[in-house]
Amino acid sequence: MKKTKNNELGRLTVDEFKDAEKTPIIVVLDNVRSALNVGSAFRTSDAFRIEKVYLCGITAQPPHRDIQKTALGANEAVDWEHAPNTKELLESLKSHENVIIGIEQTDDKIFLQDFSLDKRKTYILVFGNEVKGIGEELLPILDHCIEIPQIGTKHSFNISVSIGIVLWDLFVKYHYK
Repeated sequence: MKKTKNNELGRLTVDEFKDAEKTPIIVVLDNVRSALNVGSAFRTSDAFRIEKVYLCGITAQPPHRDIQKTALGANEAVDWEHAPNTKELLESLKSHENVIIGIEQTDDKIFLQDFSLDKRKTYILVFGNEVKGIGEELLPILDHCIEIPQIGTKHSFNISVSIGIVLWDLFVKYHYK
């Protein structure tokens, strides 16, 4: 066994990435405080060839040193846009018959492993603020809430970890099941 070298990985160029077919998922960051988490969201979205990332409210935007630190340039490949108001954005996206899913702990949730996706639809995944989660005013707009099951004492993940877990699960369900 030997480690694969970077030039052996078959990585896409930014232009090739932009032209490539995307996984029909859009990531929405609702008032995410940490630019490092934003950079991580870009990098993970790049890895799974996600359609787009929306940076809402106070969420940091490129160019930003801390985004660059964790994104490693993924923000150059992944399409992104700033939306001042998450609720207005979601209402607009909902009008296009997308499926809007909050990643949140609610009384009416679906555990991630139990969520089945329809490969004909585009999924809008809303990830919330590191402390407060998704804004309460967004809950009525959501079609579903997905919860990542946990059995430890904290019952929360860092948002970058949540993004990685959820995108990986949906990527596998979309491409391999």
